[in-house]
Amino acid sequence: MSSKAERWAAREIVSTYHEARLTELVQRVGDAVDSLRAGEIDAFEVDHVIFQYSRAAKELWKFCNLADIQITARAIGDSPPLDWWQRGAPSRR
Repeated sequence: MSSKAERWAAREIVSTYHEARLTELVQRVGDAVDSLRAGEIDAFEVDHVIFQYSRAAKELWKFCNLADIQITARAIGDSPPLDWWQRGAPSRR
C-alpha cells in the first residue's frame, strides 16, 4: 500500500505533466489563429486544428485521469514521450 505522501507526489507529477502537454496543444491553436489573422490559412484550416486539439486534449485527459495516479506517474517517467497532437489526429479513410 502506498503512503499519502507517495500519492501526493504522484499527483504533482501527473498534474505538472498534464499542464505542460495541454499548454503545447493550446499553443498549436494559438498559432493557427495567428496564421488566420495573418491571412496565411483559412477558417477551415483553423477549424481542423481546433478539431484535432479537442481530440488530443481528450486523450491527454483520459491518460492523466482514468488510471491509478501512481501508475500514471510511473508511466510518465518510464515511457518515451507521447505525441498527444498525433493521437488527436482524425483517422484517414
